[in-house]
Amino acid sequence: MFARRRPVHIGLSARIFHPEAGGTGLRSKTLQVLEQSVAQWAASRETLVLMIPSVLQDGALQRSSIRVRDYAAYLDGLILQGGADVSPRAYGEEPLKPEWSGDPVRDAYELELVHEFLEAGKPILGICRGMQLINVAFGGSLYQDIPTLLPEAIAHETPHYDRHRHAVVLAEGSWLQRWNGALPGREVVSVHHQAVKRLGRDLMVEASAPDGVIEAIRHTGRTFVYGVQWHPEFHALDDPALLDPTPMLDAFLAAARG
Repeated sequence: MFARRRPVHIGLSARIFHPEAGGTGLRSKTLQVLEQSVAQWAASRETLVLMIPSVLQDGALQRSSIRVRDYAAYLDGLILQGGADVSPRAYGEEPLKPEWSGDPVRDAYELELVHEFLEAGKPILGICRGMQLINVAFGGSLYQDIPTLLPEAIAHETPHYDRHRHAVVLAEGSWLQRWNGALPGREVVSVHHQAVKRLGRDLMVEASAPDGVIEAIRHTGRTFVYGVQWHPEFHALDDPALLDPTPMLDAFLAAARG
């Protein structure tokens, strides 16, 4: 009788919801959550998905001896999910509007995750905000708002949320082209108003929108570090117009298995 292969252990960064002013009950507490679609997408293979919690230094509980690097040592890979804007202060700018200030607490938490998983040589996959965070982690910068700073750009976000889509162009010789070259779909689900401006060191473009906005990046080092601006977890597999999200997930999990 053959032993079952150990499932790959993937850590998901948490979305952080901070206490609301005047809030009661749960709204008076810090919430760390996983968006169901991305958790289910990550778990669609033989995968154990675990949320990596953030522990604030000034929280009510004393921080234990467990550190982020212990998660990086135990887990096989990291997915950075979407969510709040990356704070412009993370890349040396001031917010052009208060509503673009982002979440510095989450930035610090996820930048530490990226650092420790890189140090451990574990693969990293960034989705939407996650791709932007990867770019900032390697010294890049972002457009704080596409409609304001790139007025000729196509719509990258609309009230239709996960039903909004646009075309992408895969870079020649890219991993995406290798993974999806023979597949029909060339549209992606787009829900973002920030975008990569200055590319971080040792990063290269894997795909762009028709307006030139960068839509996918990868690191050129030995460790698998990949980011997509779209939401693969929202791509219906029975929609032939959408880019198939499974080849990218399979490549990430293959890197996680080592």
